[in-house]
Amino acid sequence: MTEQPDISEVIADAVLATSGVAGLHGGMFGEAATYLPGRRVSGIRISDDGVEVHVTVAAGNSIRETADAIRTAVSALSNGPVHVTVEDVVRV
Repeated sequence: MTEQPDISEVIADAVLATSGVAGLHGGMFGEAATYLPGRRVSGIRISDDGVEVHVTVAAGNSIRETADAIRTAVSALSNGPVHVTVEDVVRV
């Protein structure tokens, strides 16, 4: 029997599929993560205050438009506000 993915993993996949996103980012000290049995989902933290998404954006993409696209994608998967933090911009 295969294990069902956690909602944080589903959200991570949706974020990574968003145009302009180079990757998920764990924050300065790796604190932006969801801890699951035997694994962690870096860059996604879910709480009663909503969903925090920490990302690296690919250079040449609009940060504002990328963040808006992430909010739209994640809002379809969860209730509450979606807080997007762009941690870095990188060349890919």
